[in-house]
Amino acid sequence: MTNPLLSPSELPFGLPPFAAIQDNHYAEAVDAGLAEHLAEIQAIVDNPEPANFENTALAMERSGRLLQRAAASFFTLVSADASDTIEELETELSPRFTAHQDAVYLNRALYERFAAVDTEGLDSESQRLVEEYLKEFRQSGIQLSDEGQEKLKELNAELARLGTEFGQRVKEGMKSASLLLDDAADLAGLPADEISSAAEAARLAGHEGKFLLTLIQPSSQPALASLENREVRRRLYEASIARGSSGGSLDVLDLVRSMVRLRAEKAALLGFANFAELVVDRQTAPDFGAVRTMLNRLAPPAVRNADAEAAALAESAGHPLEAWDWSYYSAKVRRERYAVDEQAIRPYFELNRVLADGVFFAATSLYGITFQERPDLSGYHEDVRVWEVRNEDGSELGLFLGDYYTRESKRGGAWMNSLVDQAELLGTRPVVINNLNISKPPAGEPTLLTLDEVRTLFHEFGHALHGLFSDVTYPRFSGTNVPRDFVEYPSQVNEMWIMWPEVLANYARHHATGEQLPQDVVDRLNESRLWGEGFATTEYLGAALLDLAWHVLDAGSVPQDPLEFEAKALAAAGVAHTLIPPRYRSGYFQHIFAGDYYAAGYYSYIWSEVLDAETVDWFTENGGLSRANGDRFRTELLAWGNSRDPLESFRTFRGRDAKLEPLLKRRGLE
Repeated sequence: MTNPLLSPSELPFGLPPFAAIQDNHYAEAVDAGLAEHLAEIQAIVDNPEPANFENTALAMERSGRLLQRAAASFFTLVSADASDTIEELETELSPRFTAHQDAVYLNRALYERFAAVDTEGLDSESQRLVEEYLKEFRQSGIQLSDEGQEKLKELNAELARLGTEFGQRVKEGMKSASLLLDDAADLAGLPADEISSAAEAARLAGHEGKFLLTLIQPSSQPALASLENREVRRRLYEASIARGSSGGSLDVLDLVRSMVRLRAEKAALLGFANFAELVVDRQTAPDFGAVRTMLNRLAPPAVRNADAEAAALAESAGHPLEAWDWSYYSAKVRRERYAVDEQAIRPYFELNRVLADGVFFAATSLYGITFQERPDLSGYHEDVRVWEVRNEDGSELGLFLGDYYTRESKRGGAWMNSLVDQAELLGTRPVVINNLNISKPPAGEPTLLTLDEVRTLFHEFGHALHGLFSDVTYPRFSGTNVPRDFVEYPSQVNEMWIMWPEVLANYARHHATGEQLPQDVVDRLNESRLWGEGFATTEYLGAALLDLAWHVLDAGSVPQDPLEFEAKALAAAGVAHTLIPPRYRSGYFQHIFAGDYYAAGYYSYIWSEVLDAETVDWFTENGGLSRANGDRFRTELLAWGNSRDPLESFRTFRGRDAKLEPLLKRRGLE
């Protein structure tokens, strides 16, 4: 059978023909793609003509198309539907991808051609393209001696291997830590549909007649807010926070120590004081000191608010509080103070309605785009749905894929990724995916969301819009290919429409009766907005500061006991709280150890939120949900990707630099 990855897809927008792709096709396509890309680069280097923009930078942008197709499809499966074969292949291929990256950006002859390109007279995007390539060469170690480059290659290869193993152990650990219960009485307090989902999860896992509480990636598990049985809450909480650090084959602390040491060695080799300094050098933050200053400014008021919340919870509980009690009594206090019961409003948040009449409705209202589901197009799993997206004038924009349900073959959390990047140079339009991990109900029953899951749905679609609205010439700059401390900004902005009256009224309707969510409930939800912000900010800052603590170490000071180090690091940062673990502990901190995309960069969420809070204020001041406002945000910010300095895009949109005050007000930290 012909390998469908070896030639461009004939499906609309270049959607990979997943139905025709077999597992063995990936290795063949990656092999061919790596070889083809190296040959294309060698042709650039061997070109006898003097280096210029067309024969060097443009040739580079056009290269690697087969490799890109194969890698995008393969890593989509790695994250969302990984069989044992795919995981074995990931272990084999990840170091090869890293070695290939080194082969490109440690190629002195290629660097010299880029350095010789005369950018005078080029448009600003083309000038930036050359500048960004030169920056990546330097940040990748082109300045090192041959011996230094060989050492760097060894470090990168081992880091790729360890990161892959970390991600695979964590995924398996999350599955094995799920809590199996024999008696439905142990689930007292959970809504009926969640009990049904737990029964279905147990059945699929081979435990007919029992109930399985599966875990989500963060420390705090949603069921803790509802379970009345305190012992069950304790077991669920302890199963969650012990992941990856309890010994056995799924313990990852050995991997953590090794990765931290190797990253410190890499930073030193490249001339940086530590890995955090190396990472921030590539971001929008001016320097590492600015990041640390902001986090340190936020920590004391966040913990102060958390302590005030803890006092209210202890009073409500009538007994000393434990960490597994927090969510349960927080929900109870919210009901007592604000008459808000988040479980009681879940019937108003049915997945399909929230998606069509909330997420898509807000996007249409703002940007004029429309969505047509394409059941004739297949994803990589039967749960994947595909929509064709068009502009207001009917012209094609791209494809959007949604994969919303959890399964054993999918990693935890929620994310967006791109299968095809928009690029005028290549004539490609975007194909983007949103992944969530919502519990799947038994057949025929509705999928009811928590308010937090609604927020995640809107958030991830903000990333999708960033990809869909890309309007750049070069694939390197497309969509979300921006600094990581900017990438969360558009997604956080999209969360503002969740409670926007026009949007909420359109989607928040009872799944059975069609009744609109009562206005008095909406008012109480708005009144209770700041309740729980102490907890939320403290658990986030715990993770962000823990990330930085790991990545300011030098290679000789990596601790033997990571959990002891974790406790001391949180205490030193002022965010150690006996009732609030960090959002991710070291044993399951996938963001920073399953690869390095967010390593020393988990601060990005709150750094981006500074821009987000300013943008929400701008929309509010200028009339909110309107086509004019949407067009401005699209054309001045979302469309640009990284084709100009992202902070310049923000300034062009907002009219000035961002201030911290709107964020402080939003989180109750003034």
